[in-house]
This record gives sequence, structure tokens and C-alpha cells, in this order.
Amino acid sequence: MKERILGTADKLFYLQGIRAVGVDTIAAEIGISKRTLYNHFPSKDALIAAYLERRFVHARPSDKPSAEQILGTFDSLERRFAAKDFRGCPFVNAVAELGPSDRAVKKIAVAFKESRRLWFRERLNELGVADADALATQLVLLVDGSIAQDLVRDDPAMARAAKEAAKVLLRNAGVDVEGDAAKPVLMKGKRAPQS
Repeated sequence: MKERILGTADKLFYLQGIRAVGVDTIAAEIGISKRTLYNHFPSKDALIAAYLERRFVHARPSDKPSAEQILGTFDSLERRFAAKDFRGCPFVNAVAELGPSDRAVKKIAVAFKESRRLWFRERLNELGVADADALATQLVLLVDGSIAQDLVRDDPAMARAAKEAAKVLLRNAGVDVEGDAAKPVLMKGKRAPQS
């Protein structure tokens, strides 16, 4: 039952908005009483936190080259943007709806965004990029910017444009990017990363 409640809340919160959906609506959608819902989640705040934690998915390990993984992020975004149910980043949406003073929501959102930035940084370190931390921040800005542009324009090509900008950033950092394949370039004083 807990998973049914969470699955229903996930769908409704994401598609209709957290403020727009009350626990009455979630309970009615499942066909349970509010009391049953509260037996599993003591408050709407607890349900919101569980919804965001459920959405906090870590990137899957991959055997692909690091630069290909980085650029593949933008391909994944383009596919997601093309889906009819795409409503943006659930973490940004939650902070925008509930405000930055909701510390629990903001904490989860910051943790998610930072995990994505650190994922980029790890790939960049594997490529031997000198200032991987700064470039990782720039890449997450491209991700978030493309999401915002897609929401405004309803145009999945925004992810492609962000990918092209990511290629420029990678090239400027010394990564040889040809088409969609990318490989590290040896820079002065750097050793090639070991596979």
C-alpha cells in the first residue's frame, strides 16, 4: 500500500504540482481513506520528502568512455524532453513551488543537484581535465538551462544545443571531441588516465 500511495503521489505531484494536489486527491485516486494514507505517511510533508527521495536516482555505472557518458547525458535529456509527460526537474519544481524556506525539500534538491555535478566531475577527472570542478559546474548549468528552455519553448532540440555547447567546453578543456565520440588528450604534465 505504501508503494501505491507513493507511486500515485509521484505521478500527481509531478504532473499537477505539489501545491495543487492534496492528500484527499491522492487517497481518492487510489480508493483509500485519508486515514490509511496517514498510517503510511504521517503528513503531506513526509509524503513530499518521500516523493523527492524516490526521484533521486543515481546515474548507472557505464563502460562507455567518460566523454561519451557526459555527452550522452544530453541525448537522454532530448529523449526525455520529447515525452508528453515531461514537466521539468522535479527538484527545481518543488523548490519553486514550496519556496527555499522549506528546508527539507531544499536539502533534498541541493543533494540531488550536487550528486549530478559530482558525477560530471568524476567523468572529467577520468579524462584528466585540469579544473574538473569548475567544468562540472558549467555542465550542470547547461543541463538545467536546456531543461528551462525546453519547458518554455517545448522544443527537445534545446538538449542538442546544450550538447554542442558541452562539446565546446570539453574541447576548451583539452578533450578531443569528434562527432559524438570523445577521447582524452594528453596535456603537458598530465598522464593519460588508466582504463
